[in-house]
Amino acid sequence: SDVSNPEYLKEGAAVDDFMRPDRIIIGLDEDENGTVAREKMKRLYAPFNRNHERTIYMDVRSAEFTKYAANAMLATRISFMNEMANLADRVGADIESVRRGIGSDPRIGYHFLYAGCGYGGSCFPKDVQALIRTAAESGQNLRVLEAVEEVNHGQKEVLVKKIASVCGDDLTGKHFAVWGLAFKPNTDDMREAPSRRLIADLLSRGATVAAWDPVAAEEAQRVFALDLAHAPEQHARLTFASSQDDALTGADALVIVTEWTAFKAPDFAHLKKVLKAPRIFDGRNLYEPDAMAELGIDYHSIGRPHVNLA
Repeated sequence: SDVSNPEYLKEGAAVDDFMRPDRIIIGLDEDENGTVAREKMKRLYAPFNRNHERTIYMDVRSAEFTKYAANAMLATRISFMNEMANLADRVGADIESVRRGIGSDPRIGYHFLYAGCGYGGSCFPKDVQALIRTAAESGQNLRVLEAVEEVNHGQKEVLVKKIASVCGDDLTGKHFAVWGLAFKPNTDDMREAPSRRLIADLLSRGATVAAWDPVAAEEAQRVFALDLAHAPEQHARLTFASSQDDALTGADALVIVTEWTAFKAPDFAHLKKVLKAPRIFDGRNLYEPDAMAELGIDYHSIGRPHVNLA
């Protein structure tokens, strides 16, 4: 009997997700073989299902569909908030206040409501695209998911557009520190990572870049060697720093792309001292704009009003 048992494991927390699952989805046939399979799966998951019943049984096709639909919904929330953040930028609203306001509605909740510089990894892009393709093969357009993908593609350019609006379209002679290369914290996964587009755009505009990631630096070097194989002159302007602080030295601005814990409370006095200009472009909204202005840092984030320095 066919059994579909999709995994719901987050990168960076896979073991914990397996040991304490939110739900266990099992797809199987409604026949004699399916009944036998159901009992086997029940025994298999018994150690992880003691406190309350988390298992949901359904047919095989629905179990597979559930996995794709769950990731597509999460990707949709991210792209929705990114569109709201871009509008907040234009009308002078603060997307972080909006996030807290709408997240307090229990029908919405707080998960996956953070605006930023786009999602990456393998799961969200792959599963959104798979559903769009499956729909097309069935003669249907998934207009919402097509928009989710389009918005995410555009969101990966938001940071470099902010940089260009402050520093100019031609960044020749400008040097940038980039913190965070992996598509999210606690992994070295560079697949579809927003940092790839950002750094490629900075280099193509003439800038030099010193990049740092606590875990993904080695994988990033491999990936960028491939990404920039067609442009060796640009590749030569990308270096990988030996530490978080080392990346900052002599940079015209710091650009934050991944929300690693180590980036959430840096030594701002040191940061101001070693940067050529006290300027941060934050793609993950890690800091408070008012606090940054008080510290004398020119701070640009996503969907929040820019506070001018006195």
